[in-house]
Amino acid sequence: MRWGSYVAVGDSFTEGMDDAYPDGTYRGWADLVATRLAAEAGPEFRYANLAIRGRRFAGVVGEQVPLALAMKPDLISFAAGGNDILRRTFDPETMISRFETVVGDLRGNGADVILFRFADLMARLPGQRLVAPRVELLNRVVGETAERHGAILVDLYADDTYLNPLLWSTDRLHLSEMGHRRVAAQVLDALGVGCDEQWMLVPPHPEPSPWLAARAADLNWAGRHLAPWITRRLTGRSSGDTITAKRPTLTPFPPPASPPPSLPLPPAPER
Repeated sequence: MRWGSYVAVGDSFTEGMDDAYPDGTYRGWADLVATRLAAEAGPEFRYANLAIRGRRFAGVVGEQVPLALAMKPDLISFAAGGNDILRRTFDPETMISRFETVVGDLRGNGADVILFRFADLMARLPGQRLVAPRVELLNRVVGETAERHGAILVDLYADDTYLNPLLWSTDRLHLSEMGHRRVAAQVLDALGVGCDEQWMLVPPHPEPSPWLAARAADLNWAGRHLAPWITRRLTGRSSGDTITAKRPTLTPFPPPASPPPSLPLPPAPER
């Protein structure tokens, strides 16, 4: 099947952090998917990306979903809730009921819908005992909802490759360039569309750092990333407060003259 239009809805995961274009804006898996779909559909293909970093589930549903429905695209990707499960105020019952309604609305509008079971990123983050059960709950709800509504499920959680830190950026929360390409490949595979096989290749898991070096890296991460995140929570601010959607309207998205270059794989570590 060829999709003539695609709208991406969500937060930083879908906006593309931390996979940057040369000008500093973010590309990410959704742009890569759109590029491949455009190559299949031709010059009439249109694409919008409404995702904004820091958005919680209610914000995505209230701000982006109505816009996506009004555009009446052939394909919609919906990924939300990741920011909620990191908060003290996480309300699972409300999210579960609203998730079902939103996916029903998206499917009822005639679009094919892509949903995600989120990858396990808690191995290198604090709060694992609190957050891990929330991730499992959200992923279970996503899987069950996808089955009930005939949505296309991309199961990142089942892919242990995401335990490799090379697929994550230095903030340990967002995907790296390599991580976004792997997600794009898995989305395209779920859609039955081929892509560059290099997008699925990942170098070996790096050897563990010595204890002192690992603790120094943890301290550096806490100062650069964790402390600002906590400050925003305490002051009621969000990383997306001054950000607008990078592609707010459904507009033509011609494919590039050539596909994005494959990522060079670093040499395997010496043993």
